[in-house]
Amino acid sequence: MSNMFNPPHPAAILREDVLPALNLTVTEAAKQLGISRVTLSRLLNERGGITPEMALRIEQWLGVERGGRADLWLGMQLDYDLWQARKHAPKKIKRAPTVVAA
Repeated sequence: MSNMFNPPHPAAILREDVLPALNLTVTEAAKQLGISRVTLSRLLNERGGITPEMALRIEQWLGVERGGRADLWLGMQLDYDLWQARKHAPKKIKRAPTVVAA
């Protein structure tokens, strides 16, 4: 899918939109999420991804009505991961033969 855009890492949304809108530091946000500052910093610097557990924490923290749905955060992570994988996928994999039912 060469025409697919490069989706942002979901942490970019946390870093650039959510934390500033809530006027929170990384330390304050980490405390509210119940995680270490190091863990949140690693995520915000895109050295880690949104896990199902983290998505649930974000959902509880932001609330569904403010964009915190866990499935949306996981979907953004999946879009990002798939785009990255496609960028580095082998170009020549022979297609499996078609099986004809007897």
